[in-house]
Amino acid sequence: MEKTLSIIKPDGVSRGLIGNILQRFERSGFKIVAMKMIRMNKRQAQGFYAVHKEKPFFDSLTDFMSSGPCVVMILERENAISRNREIMGATNYKEAAEGTIRKDYATDIEKNVVHGSDSPETATFEINYFFNQLEITGE
Repeated sequence: MEKTLSIIKPDGVSRGLIGNILQRFERSGFKIVAMKMIRMNKRQAQGFYAVHKEKPFFDSLTDFMSSGPCVVMILERENAISRNREIMGATNYKEAAEGTIRKDYATDIEKNVVHGSDSPETATFEINYFFNQLEITGE
């Protein structure tokens, strides 16, 4: 079984979309093996998104991600990373497929409701950034 990190971003939390998003994951065969609500400060958001440090959107992204609470979770199933990315939809919600989370709920390219790991290496880093082994209930 593969694990991936998923985040419901501050816009999704503030708009009351947590339940709808969790339901989509569960209906798609994901097991939620860890979950908590957090509020990152700017430095924590910068650490999490360090891979984007040199990109022009880094400052606005980390401002946004530290602007309110997020729900971080570990999702588990076969092909979890690719399946989660399908369910989320394209980063640019205008290009996302019909029925995806971002197509249905995003309001701009940055406030696109959810984040998901893009590779096994990224998933390992991201999971370890937010969770210790005692918090993970999966296999």
